[in-house]
Amino acid sequence: MVRDAVTRRRFLEGAGATALAAGAAFPAWASAPRSMRYVDSLCTLPDDLSELGHARLSAMICDVSNGQGIYNGDGTPDYFRTYDANIDRTVARLTGSAEGFVALRGSDVGARPGCAVFMQFQTCVPIGTDLSRLAYFHGKGLRVLQFTHSSDDLFAGSWLQRVQTGLTPLGMDGLAEMNRLRIVPDVAHGSVPTMLDVARRSATPIILSHGAARAIVDHPRCAPDEVIRALADTGGTMGIFMLSFWLTRDPVPTIDHLLAQIRHVAKVGGIDSVGIANDFSIAGASNIGELLEGYQSWWTRMHEAGTPGFQVPPRHVVIPELNRIDRMERIHAALESDGFRQEEIDKIMGLNWTRVLTDVLG
Repeated sequence: MVRDAVTRRRFLEGAGATALAAGAAFPAWASAPRSMRYVDSLCTLPDDLSELGHARLSAMICDVSNGQGIYNGDGTPDYFRTYDANIDRTVARLTGSAEGFVALRGSDVGARPGCAVFMQFQTCVPIGTDLSRLAYFHGKGLRVLQFTHSSDDLFAGSWLQRVQTGLTPLGMDGLAEMNRLRIVPDVAHGSVPTMLDVARRSATPIILSHGAARAIVDHPRCAPDEVIRALADTGGTMGIFMLSFWLTRDPVPTIDHLLAQIRHVAKVGGIDSVGIANDFSIAGASNIGELLEGYQSWWTRMHEAGTPGFQVPPRHVVIPELNRIDRMERIHAALESDGFRQEEIDKIMGLNWTRVLTDVLG
């Protein structure tokens, strides 16, 4: 139904693709029961770890930061995130848990009961200028690293800046060290120059853990087609997230808007390039009105500061049908109803993420 993009480092090329086309068995990680195929490519660890099982997650990329709202000198809102103690706290919470465990290799997905949790930083700020800290955090279990969040850092330029820049010389060296250590490079929240620089320079597949397509919603937080193609060319995958104001500008968001995003990324980058992200509460949120007010206030401040893309304020936060803990099953059912083939659904719902994680991490 949708084409496969030709990539230069596709995990399933050659003999693997031939076997798949012939109907041969999937690799071990791909033959798990369907309940073990759901992968969320960006979320935080819930207070109640049993939610991982109720959401039927076999794996997740887990932001281990502790975020705190701050204001920049020009009055625009930002986030300050701390990480060092949080990675230890995450490990401690998962140690001995039947619901989830710290995952170090892609092959950990489905290898034991519970959700495989791949720990991620949403900025390179904890690294500073000391690249040896990459190995330090890798030793603690860090497996995915985002170059920047809402502000430029020492590694790269952010999406939120009026003047957009790409990887810095330190960021280029940092990417090379990430490739050496087998840390997954994540370009979410990056500027377009940052995302393209990482795609051109990385020796491993890269990911955009959570985002949307700019061709549908013209906003700097969304990825243009050239980024989707460049990411796919590395063998990477992009997660479509739940924040509905970046999925559609229609007044009422529906699951069809999510499907339109999935279809667009699959059309541009191939079916291997798209997956599901969350970037929202696993169990869903009850304070939607409060969340919307917060985003609208932020939107207004960014527009007043002259930041591009903030002219039209958001009218919603999340698709109502997906504001619940069984969202992955609902997305699965919607893909089936929309005519996606089972092979495509399996890739979108988790196998694409498992493939990339296995390709990079082993």
